[in-house]
Amino acid sequence: MNENTVKTKSFKFAIRTVHLYKYLCDEKKEFVLSKKILRSGTSIGANVRESQNAESKADFIHKLGIAQKETDETLYWLELLVATDYIEEKLFQSLNYDAEEILKILRSIIISSKNNKG
Repeated sequence: MNENTVKTKSFKFAIRTVHLYKYLCDEKKEFVLSKKILRSGTSIGANVRESQNAESKADFIHKLGIAQKETDETLYWLELLVATDYIEEKLFQSLNYDAEEILKILRSIIISSKNNKG
């Protein structure tokens, strides 16, 4: 797993997040939580993309750290959406799995980057 893997996975996750947003607005008539998850879920990939043009190793780690925080926030919104019956358990499990996978990759890249900082 490398930076290209997380770039691809976070972009695909952003697409899924946009579709979730449309579903929540169109089908569930939910307009508050949907905006929150849209922002955090698409921000993951944007920050990963920004890290590709980091000015230094510290900047690279910082950008991925922001992506990690956005991923964790997205997990929170997913938990809230399923707990309040806006999304079905099956959809939650699928999105949660993808977000957890991205989170693990981000953490791994951050740790290895910190260890190779020298």
